[in-house]
Amino acid sequence: MTLGFSVEALVPAGRGGKALRMGLVRLGEGEWLWPDFDRAARARTFAAHPESVLARPGSAAPAREAARLVAGRDSLGEAAACVWEDLCIMQADADGGWRLTAAAVGFPTDWQVADKMGMALPALHAPIHGYAEELSASVDRFFSVLKPGQIFGRANWFIVASDALRYLPGDDPAERFAHVSSANAGETLFVRCERQTLRRLPESGAVLFTIGIALAPLGSLSGAVVMQLARTVAAMGAGEQDRRAAPHYAPALMDHAAARGWENAA
Repeated sequence: MTLGFSVEALVPAGRGGKALRMGLVRLGEGEWLWPDFDRAARARTFAAHPESVLARPGSAAPAREAARLVAGRDSLGEAAACVWEDLCIMQADADGGWRLTAAAVGFPTDWQVADKMGMALPALHAPIHGYAEELSASVDRFFSVLKPGQIFGRANWFIVASDALRYLPGDDPAERFAHVSSANAGETLFVRCERQTLRRLPESGAVLFTIGIALAPLGSLSGAVVMQLARTVAAMGAGEQDRRAAPHYAPALMDHAAARGWENAA
C-alpha cells in the first residue's frame, strides 16, 4: 500500500477519528513530496504570513539541512515556499522526548505555529482523545528508532465548511456550519486531508515532519469514500465528535450519504 496525493486516495488511508494508530506506510523517494502543485499559492502564503515561520535556538542546523534536502535552499521558510508541504523539525530533548523546534507552516489545520513551538509530542497531540494513554509511547519510540533513508507516511482527514488552504477558524462551530444543510452538503462541506511524512535527517539526527493538504468538496467524491466518511463519523466517540465539530455537520453528511446509497450499502 502507498499514499496518493488526492482526497479520494487519502481518505481510505486516514484515521479520521477511528481507533488510534500511527497507520504508517513505507514510501519511496519518488513518493515523498507532492509532484504537482500551485507554486504561486505557496509563495503568496509565506509572503503574506511571515509569522508562519518560527525557530527556536539550537534548531538552525537541522532546519538548514531540511531546507537543502527538500528544495536545495538554506532557509526553512524559503524551502517550504517551494514545495506543497509544510515543514516541521522535531529534535530530541534531554529527557528522551521529541520537541517541535522549527516550523514553516503555510496551510495549518486549526493550529498556530506560535502556540505549538517548543512543545513535546504528547503536548502537541493533547487535543486527541486517548493519545497519551494509547499511542504516546509508541510514537516516541518510532521517532527514536527511525533510520536515515527511511520515509514513512500517514494520512488524516477532517470535514470542514471551508475550502481555505489556511484553515484557522475563530468562530463558534454552530456559526461555522450554519449554512450547511442536507440539500447543499455536497457543495458546502469539504474534506480536508493531511498527507503527513516522517524522515530522519542524517546529519543532525532530527526528524523532518511534513504535512501536505488535499481538499475536495464532498459532492465530488465517490460514493464509496462518502460512505466511509459517514460510517466513521457515526462511529466516533462523543469526545472525538466534539473535537471535530461533527455534531454541527453530521446530520447533513448522513443525509447526503443516504442519498448516495449509504443505507442500502450499510
